[in-house]
Amino acid sequence: MKRRDLLAQAAAVAALPLVPGLGAAAPALRPSRREMRADGARVNAWLARFNEIGRTDTGINRVAYSDADLAGRAFTRGLFEEAGLVPRLDTAGNIVARLEGSLRGAPPILIGSHVDSVTDGGNYDGPVGSFAAIEVARALRERGETLRHPLEVVVWSNEEGGTVGSKCAVGEVHTLNLDNVARSGFSIRDGINRVGGNVTELDRAVRAKGDVHCYLELHIEQGGTLERTGRQIGTVIGIVGLRWFTVTVTGFANHAGTTPMDQRQDALLAAAKFAVAINDAVRAEPGRQVVTVGRITASPNTQNVIPGRVEFTIDLRDLDAAKLDRFVARFRQIAAEIGAETKTTFEFVGTVTSKPAMSDDRLLDAIDAGASGLGLSAQRMPSGAGHDAQEVALICPMAMIFVPSVGGISHSPREFTRPEDVANGVDVLLAAVRRADAL
Repeated sequence: MKRRDLLAQAAAVAALPLVPGLGAAAPALRPSRREMRADGARVNAWLARFNEIGRTDTGINRVAYSDADLAGRAFTRGLFEEAGLVPRLDTAGNIVARLEGSLRGAPPILIGSHVDSVTDGGNYDGPVGSFAAIEVARALRERGETLRHPLEVVVWSNEEGGTVGSKCAVGEVHTLNLDNVARSGFSIRDGINRVGGNVTELDRAVRAKGDVHCYLELHIEQGGTLERTGRQIGTVIGIVGLRWFTVTVTGFANHAGTTPMDQRQDALLAAAKFAVAINDAVRAEPGRQVVTVGRITASPNTQNVIPGRVEFTIDLRDLDAAKLDRFVARFRQIAAEIGAETKTTFEFVGTVTSKPAMSDDRLLDAIDAGASGLGLSAQRMPSGAGHDAQEVALICPMAMIFVPSVGGISHSPREFTRPEDVANGVDVLLAAVRRADAL
């Protein structure tokens, strides 16, 4: 799908009335064969067991490279083995297993997701797609169906820290700063080694264009569109690009009582002005673009001292790469203006860059046909969240399947997808894989 078509379709979806039954339903397509069903109950049972790994009083904490992440990855490897698959680690720390196909030399169909979480997150973002992919391979093996193409199941490493594992797998490691420290306290460099990869041989994990037949990923929507429109399946037409930055504001730490207001170099005040200004700039322009200042640290962080240094993060997203670049330039201009006003300096360090990715039309049709054949309602929609799928799109056709998130909530302990929706998603993924095998 061309970018202009994607943007037009996204705008049309956004303009639809959000009334149950009136969403942008995909056309009903005649299924090419009787649908095979997977064991959705088994996937839901796995999710219930997985819910205890990394759980704290404040939510799920399986941040990349932490002990809880290692425990979650060990649990997931056990599911591979239960499914009769032989998991291996690539040098980027991604877990991969393969079912051979009947067509000699055919490139594999790749399916999967991730199992790491954000800080104080939920249990569905990532594991639903990872466990569904394992179940799809298990269902095919148990029913004795061999695809033409090999089927590879992958659980990507450190998705939440900037799609690190999938970036490495498509040769985009140069866009990463391996010395950046993850929320676990480990650098990406040390973290890759900690989970069993080998950071000195990352080139061995790279797949070239043409090495993969296609990529399909099931994921929770992380928004409320499907729930509001009463649709059961989201067929994802494209994934936003993102720009992540760490910004450091430097002022001068001084006594809070003896420094007059007009002589201060308050880094926190400058950071606060900047956060408001970039939100105003993004809101002022029509479109789906979003920006978030998500983490902030002030120093010396003392009640009676003017903050002399502040570090914070920026998360900017949109479907249009040119618009992203334009907003980044505007943010730098705003920083220069506020810096001059507050007698502070701003330093920007880019941490993650992901390009917008368009889904493949044939795979979208395969998902729609699978949903139709299963008697499920579907809706085409863009993804406002980043996913490993947008990295894999650099080397092969890709598409994603969404299932509803209750209340549109994600990245929260309240994140929840109903068991029946999980089961529907697993069945649609299986149906889409079987159709993609014929492409």
